[in-house]
Amino acid sequence: MCGIAGFVDSSGPNPVPQELLAAMADRIRHRGPDDEGSYAEVHHGIAAGLVHTRLSIIDLTSGHQPLCNEDQTTWVVFNGEIYNFQELRKDLQEKGHQFKTQSDTEVLVHGYEVYGRDLPKYLRGMFAFAVWDKKNQVLFLARDRVGKKPLFYSVQSGKIAFASELSALSCAPWISKEVSPEALHDYLTFLCVPAPLTIFKDIQKLSPGCFLEWTKDRVSIESYWSPPFFPKHKITEFEAVEEIRRLFKEAVRIRLMSEVPLGAFLSGGIDSSAVVAMMAQTSGQRVKTFSIGFDEEEFNELSFARAVAKRYGTDHHEEIVRPNAIAILPMLVRRFGEPFADASAIPTYYLSQMTKRKVTVALSGDGGDELFAGYRRHLGFLLAEKYQRAVPAFIRAGICGAMSSFFRNHGRQSLGGGIRRFLDAAQLCPSARYVRWVGFFDEKEKRQLYQKDFNNRINEYVSDHWIRDLFEQAKGGAPLDAILAVDTRFYLPNDLLTKVDITSMAHSLEVRSPFLDSLLLEFVCRLPAEIKLRRGHLKYLVKKAFQEDIPSANLNRKKMGFAIPLAKWIRGPLQEPLREGLLSQQARIRRYFNQERIREMISVHSAYKRDYAYELWALLVFEYWLREFQTGSV
Repeated sequence: MCGIAGFVDSSGPNPVPQELLAAMADRIRHRGPDDEGSYAEVHHGIAAGLVHTRLSIIDLTSGHQPLCNEDQTTWVVFNGEIYNFQELRKDLQEKGHQFKTQSDTEVLVHGYEVYGRDLPKYLRGMFAFAVWDKKNQVLFLARDRVGKKPLFYSVQSGKIAFASELSALSCAPWISKEVSPEALHDYLTFLCVPAPLTIFKDIQKLSPGCFLEWTKDRVSIESYWSPPFFPKHKITEFEAVEEIRRLFKEAVRIRLMSEVPLGAFLSGGIDSSAVVAMMAQTSGQRVKTFSIGFDEEEFNELSFARAVAKRYGTDHHEEIVRPNAIAILPMLVRRFGEPFADASAIPTYYLSQMTKRKVTVALSGDGGDELFAGYRRHLGFLLAEKYQRAVPAFIRAGICGAMSSFFRNHGRQSLGGGIRRFLDAAQLCPSARYVRWVGFFDEKEKRQLYQKDFNNRINEYVSDHWIRDLFEQAKGGAPLDAILAVDTRFYLPNDLLTKVDITSMAHSLEVRSPFLDSLLLEFVCRLPAEIKLRRGHLKYLVKKAFQEDIPSANLNRKKMGFAIPLAKWIRGPLQEPLREGLLSQQARIRRYFNQERIREMISVHSAYKRDYAYELWALLVFEYWLREFQTGSV
């Protein structure tokens, strides 16, 4: 795992600014502290510079980057792992290409020469890379299918710059730091900024499953992959379960490729337990496992993790963490580079910190819920479809109003809160229903919160257009397939994978996700919807596939997620920092938001009249981001 950055400038006969490359490398050094390299050249009036910071995992002695082809006309910087690089290497050698390293990076150089813009389709792994084709003066950027590795870019006046993290792009003096009103509007809904937007108006994310080609005359972005839900496999449940086991075991096996110590995150949930089970059955060494717990018993999963660790005799490590959210918030803001308010980033940061003390690579269960229908909203989505057909609209409206009032002060994670949110959303169309379930501030609440001039800047923009477009693309398929497609293309890359990448790389830890292996993912997408969620059982196929490998208590436990007691913290130790950060005269957030409305939210939350924990945390994160990145005018 590594950090990459660079730029190409066709705006004039300018030399390559070496100080900019050095500054970019400094901003991403935590992603790759073991080695550093750069390339800089002016060719036919176009200045190009690439920089790479390396976390050494494969080919420790000769994997230095940037790396070039035989005649030095094609250069690459790469972040990620290509698990099928040996097969690709053999094919490319048969086509006459000579290799000088044993690294997976080199297949990108020669692969680009052979396959061109189709190269990403041949890759099995997680990746973000840049190829500078000096001969044709083309910069080619690509990102993996589901967005495990990040890639940001900015195109301005004959220049393009790119980087693994936003902070590296902020070094480029020609890139404006103006806030995108639309991105902020979306952030308040989703607690993250969805691709291709970033919080900066002039910087974008390359979306998952896409590539970008830049020349001095044009920029083109194309999608090379989307979740393939058709054609459906004609297959029995037994055959599906057997193939899932085979593909998953193989996905775990190839992710054990490493020349440095390797372990696994273990929460004791179904997904992480399945990963550890297959590691124990595949690896010839004792598996190292890592878990964290909390003093609050309702958030503590350690007993489930211990059951799996005991069953497989793992070298188990665990800690009770007492997170200091305010202490680490400035660092998290700096690493994310834009507002990101999924509070589970805090325990993920501590878990990564603990894990890095023992290993450099960790496998995780990320993606299992999105692939196999593991969230309550998946079942709720199907129930809502039936509810709409069975109950007239005027009766639904009356029930919704009564229940919303009755459960108004119940938190998002409580039973009452779940009932309220289900009934609120059950009478909506699929896209609005999805936003209601995964979103936080709704459109009305945001308009009440904004200062008048910022409200005018937002104009008629609404955040649910992303979800509407995705549901429209999934139209014609089964309702369950539609919501799984939206989760895979929206929630997974924008929230979960971003969280894991940034918090793990903050500690120079690589995290691999076997559930997101492309062969497994594509196979499961094409399975009939009716066998993915059967008789109301979430994760039905995973439970069937690994029922002999996971303790029954773990297999049948209630899903907890990686939650923290945020509502309790905001009523307790976080309340003073919250008031100081958001309500003082020095608060930068005043440029955007009405402080009286924020004061009211804090008061209502503190009095247990309504749970505003996540909304208030989002505002506090934005305030800290403004302090770090926006010291000037709006």
